[in-house]
Amino acid sequence: MSTTPTVHDTRDSAVFRDLPPHAWLAEVSDDELTRRPFGIYVHVPYCRTRCGYCDFNTYTAEELGGHASRLGYAADAIREIRFARRAFRDLDVPVHTVFFGGGTPTVLPVTDLVAILRAIDTEFGLIPGAEVSIEANPETVDAPMLGALTAAGFTRISFGMQSAVPAILALLDRTHTPGLPERRVAEARAAGFAQVNLDLIYGTPGESDADWRSTVQAAIDAGPTHVSAYALTVEPGTALARRVRRGEIPPVDDDVLADRYQQVDELLSAAGYHWYEISNWAFPGAECRHNLGYWRGTYWWGIGPGAHSHVADRRWWNVKHPNAYAERLLRGLLPVDGGEILTAQERHTERVMLGLRLVEGLALDELSGGERTAALRAAEEGLLQRLDSGRCVLTLRGRMLADAVVRSILCETEAS
Repeated sequence: MSTTPTVHDTRDSAVFRDLPPHAWLAEVSDDELTRRPFGIYVHVPYCRTRCGYCDFNTYTAEELGGHASRLGYAADAIREIRFARRAFRDLDVPVHTVFFGGGTPTVLPVTDLVAILRAIDTEFGLIPGAEVSIEANPETVDAPMLGALTAAGFTRISFGMQSAVPAILALLDRTHTPGLPERRVAEARAAGFAQVNLDLIYGTPGESDADWRSTVQAAIDAGPTHVSAYALTVEPGTALARRVRRGEIPPVDDDVLADRYQQVDELLSAAGYHWYEISNWAFPGAECRHNLGYWRGTYWWGIGPGAHSHVADRRWWNVKHPNAYAERLLRGLLPVDGGEILTAQERHTERVMLGLRLVEGLALDELSGGERTAALRAAEEGLLQRLDSGRCVLTLRGRMLADAVVRSILCETEAS
């Protein structure tokens, strides 16, 4: 007679491996599993080409050997979705949001994307009005594909624009031509997407103030409902990092990044967008509900190689390589590489780190005495707004120094 492995409160991630699907959340109560909104993230680990700055878990080959291939990915993802449903027993756990990210999800045939979404709906059920997002590179979609996606229930799309300047796109190894993302916004709206986002990157070496202003203005003129703007990060192990190390291009300048952030905030605010998270601006009602779930600590299951999940006090991550992912699923196991059970202090730390990123901020009474003292100091330094409302909310300057603000508050926890 076999017994169900027990997940112990330990930092050893190996204890999370080799659990059958029905055992994964066996020790979590029904009330705990159903008390927060639930989302599903689907990681599609394939791209046509790899951008020089990217360190995401992506693969450019059509066939990877073993059991993995781009065209076989949908079947693997659907198998994990079914396993995930078994982990929730017979509980009613409807899905509030779905997010297809990557990689480039739209390198998959639209029929595969639709099949994955239908499997989620069949196994869990989508709530009425569920937000269903998908990321896309502008060159991987066209009007018929966009129409097929909305007909299947996709409601939100995010295009990787990055820049409107040819030289910057070339340095970032982006393959689309300037102007194509803006045209895709119009096509997506015509196809019926309720929400459309453009992703921008600032601080690329060689980018001028005028370059960045023209990029932001081009994005605004395209008329998306949402804009994300991220500082370029030179990640170790990327082609960009190697070029910086060899002295071919200069490193990213922190002062330039601060100037760029202030510029994008001013331009987007003047155009009617409001910031609701440090790197995200939207028209009222167009905020990304799925990402807000991450920042507010709701529950989600990550489908696909390398995807991360968070349910109750458990957090885990899948094996990264598509071969290992497919093989574990074929063995009847969840494709988990490791995980942990979060302590109360770890949950508090994450709550502070993520809550302060949002325009709603963090309730002052969620902080310990020492942390409140640190927050008051930050307010005196102009990094947090006045705390009379009982909430900690970053000022514009505070947003540009958010990591330092968070560290200053959490250091008081470590000292106490």
